Amino acid sequence: MNFAWAKTYMPRSLYGRAALILLVPVVTLQLVVSVVFIQRHFEGVTEQMTRNIALELRFLRDAINSADSVAAAGQALATIAGPLNYVTELPVEPPGESSLWFYDFSGKQMIETLRDEMEGVIAADLARSSREVTLWLASDKGVLEATFDRRRVSASNPHQLLVLMIFTGILLTVIAFVFLRNQLRPINRLAEAATEFGRGRIVPYRPSGANEVRAAGNAFLDMRARIERQMEQRTMMLSGVSHDMRTPLTRMKLELSMLEPGDEVAALKRDVDDMERLLDEFLAFAREESLDDPVECDPVALVKEVIGRFGDGAGLAQVTGEGRAKLRPMAVGRALENLIGNALRYGSRCEVRVAVSERAVRISVEDDGPGIPEDRREEALKPFARLDEARNQDKGTGVGLGLAIARDIARRHGGTLVLGESDGMGGLKADLVLAR
Repeated sequence: MNFAWAKTYMPRSLYGRAALILLVPVVTLQLVVSVVFIQRHFEGVTEQMTRNIALELRFLRDAINSADSVAAAGQALATIAGPLNYVTELPVEPPGESSLWFYDFSGKQMIETLRDEMEGVIAADLARSSREVTLWLASDKGVLEATFDRRRVSASNPHQLLVLMIFTGILLTVIAFVFLRNQLRPINRLAEAATEFGRGRIVPYRPSGANEVRAAGNAFLDMRARIERQMEQRTMMLSGVSHDMRTPLTRMKLELSMLEPGDEVAALKRDVDDMERLLDEFLAFAREESLDDPVECDPVALVKEVIGRFGDGAGLAQVTGEGRAKLRPMAVGRALENLIGNALRYGSRCEVRVAVSERAVRISVEDDGPGIPEDRREEALKPFARLDEARNQDKGTGVGLGLAIARDIARRHGGTLVLGESDGMGGLKADLVLAR
């Protein structure tokens, strides 16, 4: 059988599913005990007690039938009914049918047993009072009305077992919930630490809980330590490369400055400047994670500050939502500078839109340039990718790291960089998505 439809109604969280696994057996057990034990047990008890009542009622009716007159029958009843704890009246007008509540299962069993044990049972009233039963029996001297205590045909306090079951079930459920919450707390802490690390934030974490959770926590700490070591080694290596490469570049610039001016010298100077700019961009890409630490800031104010550096070419078109977010201001500013710089390099103007939602900050940069074909957008996000044939080269070209740096910064904030087509301006649309 296919139970795929059940996934729609299943809780999404581990806590909810564990709670469901806990509650289903408890509720099922309560229902089984209620139906099987209570119904069967109390029906059997009621049947046996009703048979005893049937013996006494037959004895009363026999006394009435053996009397010579109605008056003599009344005297016989007065003598017998009192010691047997019956309130009787003879003769009376019986009701048309029995009356009882729909949930009175023991009452139904009592009436059925009386009809099986003796003849002449006309009707019974169990709805008028929960403590008394009134029966109407046919006799030779007329209809006999007999009233007696309900406890004589039903087990006393049948609700006690139900109360005990419910109270015990609630108590055990509360204890299980407390235990379950303590077991799931280490998993939640591990998930929180992993989520924060994915956003570029290091939070204190110490493995705890069951052995399996501790093993997963220790594996996470080892992985985080390896990644941090690799980042540190990469930064140190590139710093050394930067130092070693800048020295010969400085000598080359000095030697070129001492030569006679000419076309060849100017071309060499441009090559040296390109090499230096390429080196700066590469080191910026490699050192992006060390720009600053996450702090609470206003995303809209940050965007306005960056836009102000570009003059009239860039403008803030729309702001949706408000609130503060935990971001790396310098890193986000650099990513936004790259996106706006690319937009103005390949277009004449650009528009920036900011949308602050409950879970993310989306910064959209749109331009009126030629854009990037859909089949080459993923390639454009790779480091050192240059799609010059698809872009306007009149305003210069980059080294192919601007979009890669922006996406790397977005990923360190738990987000991403999405390229698309601008509906309003016709050029490229870059969505910088940052998790809050």
